[in-house]
Amino acid sequence: MGFEAAKVLSAQGHELTILCRNQATADQTLSQLSGSARSVTCDLADLSAVEEVCNQLLADETALDALVLNAGLQYAGASEAQFSAQNIELTFAVNQLAHQLMAMRLLPLLQRAARPRLVITASEVHNPGSGAGKVGKPADLGELEGLRAGAGFAMLNGSARFDGNKAYKDSKLCNVLMARELNRQLDAAMPVIAWSPGLVITRNSGGFFRYNKRSNPLGMGAFAFVARDLLRITESVDNAGRLLAQLVNDPEIPTGFSYFTNKVVSFGGHRLEPTDTSVEGADLQKAEALWQLSAQLITRSLST
Repeated sequence: MGFEAAKVLSAQGHELTILCRNQATADQTLSQLSGSARSVTCDLADLSAVEEVCNQLLADETALDALVLNAGLQYAGASEAQFSAQNIELTFAVNQLAHQLMAMRLLPLLQRAARPRLVITASEVHNPGSGAGKVGKPADLGELEGLRAGAGFAMLNGSARFDGNKAYKDSKLCNVLMARELNRQLDAAMPVIAWSPGLVITRNSGGFFRYNKRSNPLGMGAFAFVARDLLRITESVDNAGRLLAQLVNDPEIPTGFSYFTNKVVSFGGHRLEPTDTSVEGADLQKAEALWQLSAQLITRSLST
């Protein structure tokens, strides 16, 4: 989805800086873009690598018109937690903590731009009242007991039993709360946009559901066939990318916090529109606590 958005933005003449997992991905990405772009390799599962990239960008002193925090992974069905280079549960480390570190460090570059904005890819699964949010255990951060305990926690709410599907939902709730807290810190001075692209299932072995395709190929194949080909409730990856590019560009989006959902409105039809977040996703006290505890974990992790 990020690649498809990059293609749109590049064709429109924007200058892009794209973070890629490795050099091979970077080379392939740049070879397919028509405009001005550069790549920076960075493993988001390593906060030291994220810090290094942020320092490189700060040294360039180039203003950022938009910061797009889009990377995400999930291990739905996994019962054993995996951990990052800093011993942080991988879903939270990549989907939330790496993004918060980038936001913390790169805000000065955003604030140099004339009309900056921040776009964060969340998901409707953050909302227990949504269709996707009702499948399995709902997103629920509790009192952030796991995060308060420091590195090594399995679940943010302190549960010792890992649930890959819930861990992903929780990370997307964190994304919404991060957007809320950033908007508070910025005093609504720029658009801070969180959004849900809908259910995107590629036809190849890659994409967002790559772990599921490897770990449960029959189950994932059946799910994809029903959702994508029979019910036609999924969104294509290229159109999801176009929507992301639209959120980066749209001059009509006001300053302050916004949450958009790419809603299913008919068989094969979607519409991007402003939507309410979940109740927990609107908890400003929890948003501030999540930010502060995450910042403390980042500081401790980078100092060891």
